[in-house]
Amino acid sequence: MIDASSASPVRAVDGELDKLMAAYQKADVDGTVALIGAVSPLLYRFFFHQCGNAEDAADLLQDTWLRVHKVRHTYRPGEPVLPWLYAIARHTKVDGYRRKRRILSREKTMDSVPEARVPFEPIPASMPSFDALMSELPQSQREVVTLLKVTGMSLEEVARATSSSIGSVKQKAHRAYERLRRVLAPAVKDNRETRSNDV
Repeated sequence: MIDASSASPVRAVDGELDKLMAAYQKADVDGTVALIGAVSPLLYRFFFHQCGNAEDAADLLQDTWLRVHKVRHTYRPGEPVLPWLYAIARHTKVDGYRRKRRILSREKTMDSVPEARVPFEPIPASMPSFDALMSELPQSQREVVTLLKVTGMSLEEVARATSSSIGSVKQKAHRAYERLRRVLAPAVKDNRETRSNDV
């Protein structure tokens, strides 16, 4: 089992990943272990920020490596490795989401009573966590911000990984940043007021 939850994501140089991927394609054990070790923390963090659940993120990571293993022959040497891997991870996430929805739709019990709606509570004045901020974004924007800011991918790499244009990635990122600014505005204002009162 691959355990990436405790590892810190460190981005390997693309040339180094190319070599590791080539070794993986040739069934080189050391290259395979090194590739999985270098990339798993990045993929795990991507999944965790998408689904917010450590168990689901670990399951999606395992499924992704199973898929990568099946299609490793389709990687073309010289192409950037991360966008290729993230494209597979993204499809794995979508399939996992659909599978979970199907399971949940079949598991509804007849005895369940609808829960009362909880009133919306505004974000507290203190600075929200990264996970709380990400939960404010729609799925497509969250994905783009995670790939750009958490994994450090370039616009071109994100576009390739998400099968979209660079313009579309820029637009989603811009909208996400605007939304995050609005969410953070009250906390920033409160922090400024607190600082001015402390002086």
